Amino acid sequence: MIIPVRCFTCGKVVGSAFQPFVERTHGGEDPVKVLDTLGLKRYCCRRMILSHAELIDEVLPFG
Repeated sequence: MIIPVRCFTCGKVVGSAFQPFVERTHGGEDPVKVLDTLGLKRYCCRRMILSHAELIDEVLPFG
C-alpha cells in the first residue's frame, strides 16, 4: 500500500527513492539506470521499489 521507508533485508532507506523512480520511468528513462542513479545498487533494495504496488487509490474509498 504505502512504500516501506527501509529495505526489509538490509535496512537502507528506500522510501525517498520511490517517487523519483516513478516520475523518471514514466518519463521514458530506463529503470535500470534510474535505480543506479538513485543509489539502489543491492538487489534487495531494488526489489522494494520494483515490486511495490500502489494500491492506496483503490483502498481509500473503503476507509
